[in-house]
Amino acid sequence: MKRSELFEQVIQRFEAEMPVAETELDYNDPYELLVAVILSAQCTDKRVNMITPLFFKKFPDATSLAASTPEEIFELIKTCSYPNNKTRHLWGMARALVNNFNCKVPDNSDELQKLPGVGRKTANVVLSVAFKQPAMAVDTHVFRVAARIGLTNNAKTPHQAELQLIKYIPEELIHKAHHWLILHGRYTCKARKPECESCFLTGYCKYFRKNIIK
Repeated sequence: MKRSELFEQVIQRFEAEMPVAETELDYNDPYELLVAVILSAQCTDKRVNMITPLFFKKFPDATSLAASTPEEIFELIKTCSYPNNKTRHLWGMARALVNNFNCKVPDNSDELQKLPGVGRKTANVVLSVAFKQPAMAVDTHVFRVAARIGLTNNAKTPHQAELQLIKYIPEELIHKAHHWLILHGRYTCKARKPECESCFLTGYCKYFRKNIIK
């Protein structure tokens, strides 16, 4: 099967089995999403969603967050992973939004990546989720699932995987495909023990053919 045909078949299965695919982070606007995504690095969405209600009550916008202190921020996020680093990132991000972007979250990758704590993956999540742009954020789930299925071929870095994926996914579906792969990796194609018996992609999956079928 050609790769273009593989992508077409896999997309059809996702459309049928997962017609609604959205972030599991709770947010109301681009600022809240950006905060949540920064907090989510190496931390579960469930934990982030436990932290953000009080955080957004105290810091509802970039202006209030920029006017805070690192100590105040740390106290609210200390139960997430790497709270010291994330405190610096959040405080710096808010001040950059206030000083350089008129308190508005940028809607392009280059400007987003000028914010502290925002790399390519975080920028792509914000562009995809908040602005519905055709940006493919490649986290560990996307990287693993795409390789196992065979959507990517010998990609060594997230950026290489991203370029291979967007080459074959229709532009209007890229933001949705990002969530398909994340959710599939989170609940079915797990890192240590993929649940192939409940997977709807076994008919197309390279990993299944090589490791499960005997």
